Amino acid sequence: MSFDLKRVLKVMLFASNGPLSVKDIQTAISRFHEQAMGLPLQGEDAPAAEVPTDGSVSVPSEIIDPGEALPALVEDDEYYRDVPSLITTAQIREAVEVISLELQATESEIVLVEGHHGWRLVTHPRFARWVRLLRNEPPPVRLSATALETMAVIAYRQPVTRAEIEHIRGVSAEAGLSKLLERDLVYVVGRADQPGRPLQYGTTESFLEFVGIKSLDELPSSDVLSPRQIDAWLQTSNAPQGASDAEMGLDETEQSQLSLEKADAPTAPTP
Repeated sequence: MSFDLKRVLKVMLFASNGPLSVKDIQTAISRFHEQAMGLPLQGEDAPAAEVPTDGSVSVPSEIIDPGEALPALVEDDEYYRDVPSLITTAQIREAVEVISLELQATESEIVLVEGHHGWRLVTHPRFARWVRLLRNEPPPVRLSATALETMAVIAYRQPVTRAEIEHIRGVSAEAGLSKLLERDLVYVVGRADQPGRPLQYGTTESFLEFVGIKSLDELPSSDVLSPRQIDAWLQTSNAPQGASDAEMGLDETEQSQLSLEKADAPTAPTP
């Protein structure tokens, strides 16, 4: 049996203590070849057993009985043959995709998800209650509408200050911001170069996992929360202008007609 990347990845995913990245997999392959090149030579170059002065032969502890080691060695060798020296990112992603599709096809209780730092095997959400019972954890608390709105503003505008959040939403952001900080969805990025040096907030890696994306670039486009649109809105809100008839829903044609009739009307003679 030659090297099977898909089976190797399954084992690595199962044994990994955290997300498994492309770099982690390629590093493991490199270590395999480094160790293979550094194995001690056998046969004539193998170290001879030491002969004590009393005439008895002492076998070093690191040398194992060949009769016991050979069957296991031959069996394991089948999984370490024809290992390529380099496995590309495309090959890894293709194998991972196959694993994910196989799990989905069998409606497995385990699913493969890709996060910011790599892939992980996780339990299916429909079995989440059993996991909580095993760990004796309380059910998850849903975010309020206030917290969700605050989180959306931070995600699209970061780094952003509390005053900017409140200006955009029109209400206080203290409660929503405190909840997001408590759940590690946002964090303090630094201080703004403004009077008073207010704190600036940004999203965390837990936020990426919460919304199911690998990076902020995967956020859906939003004309409402884009920097250009909000900057324009803030400028107009700070310097409001009168609304036109069209913006108020009035018929501009009727207003123009009335203006023309008034202009054509004869003026009364001056006494």
